[in-house]
Amino acid sequence: QVQLVESGGGLIQAGGSLRLSCAAAGNIFSMNAMGWYRQAPGKQRELVARITSGDITNYADSVKGRFTISRDNAKNAVYLQMNSLKPEDTAVYYCNAKIRQRFQLYEDDYWGQGTQVTVSS
Repeated sequence: QVQLVESGGGLIQAGGSLRLSCAAAGNIFSMNAMGWYRQAPGKQRELVARITSGDITNYADSVKGRFTISRDNAKNAVYLQMNSLKPEDTAVYYCNAKIRQRFQLYEDDYWGQGTQVTVSS
């Protein structure tokens, strides 16, 4: 079994910064792309940032220049540094990872439980 555990959300004023962390634990053989998604009330879940196993990144236009995704393969972790936060960044943020377990020949999609980020104006 594999689990993704997120941390770092909270309530912050506009213009502030937060850092989200997500660590994977379990029977992991390899981790491919990892990413952060978010879902605001009444809206669909959307991609915020993604990083490949080769450290190629891509971002939603709405967060470019403000958010930075990074990963630590030794810790099976992915991070999201969020600067210059805006009220419209308020959402539940979910970690996602494509993981191959030991003794498996394929990857599965795994999701964290979500962490709330609330930005006040």
